[in-house]
Amino acid sequence: MLERIDLGEVDYDDACARMAGWVKERREGRAGDRLFLLSHPPVITYGARTPAADLPGVLADTGIPTVPVDRGGYATYHGPGQLIGYIVLDVHERGPVDIVRWLENGLIDALGRLGIPAVRRDTPRGATSLVGVWTPEHHKIASIGMRIRNGITSHGFALNIDPDLTAFDLFTVCGLHDVTMTSLREVCARLDVPLPTDAEVRDAVAASLT
Repeated sequence: MLERIDLGEVDYDDACARMAGWVKERREGRAGDRLFLLSHPPVITYGARTPAADLPGVLADTGIPTVPVDRGGYATYHGPGQLIGYIVLDVHERGPVDIVRWLENGLIDALGRLGIPAVRRDTPRGATSLVGVWTPEHHKIASIGMRIRNGITSHGFALNIDPDLTAFDLFTVCGLHDVTMTSLREVCARLDVPLPTDAEVRDAVAASLT
């Protein structure tokens, strides 16, 4: 069982500093497995494998900070209107693929609780990873980027509730050159159903993951 911890908006660098402490506490047995739910001010983050071509120089003029991170995955955007989930979990008896699949399926279940259809996608051999959660039309609604070191996870997911989707146009998202990002607001408008509140989304995610 994961302990749910709700935070407000946290600066990205501050969150990473706190995360190092959370991981240390879990590794030393001073805390159990935990799910941290929060949001970030606008920031573009990118993993070590991100090619320079995915981050064009125009980013310097946007006012959005770009930050290298030690997680898996490529470049992505975080900002208001997203639900960020950081998971600090002991996975010594489970492999990284199992953990990612568990997280994908948990987010799909959470969206299902909100009446939103969602799917996971398998990555063809040799293709860029399709890890994450997608609408049936193959528009990406949640990104996943985790790190596992010494059997403890960190980082996690970003679920688009109602962010500024134009920010994703500034770079190559998740290493995918033809990806279409979407949000709960867009999907709900298409389905002609009410947009869930942030609290409802948090509760659904927590119920599915904890």
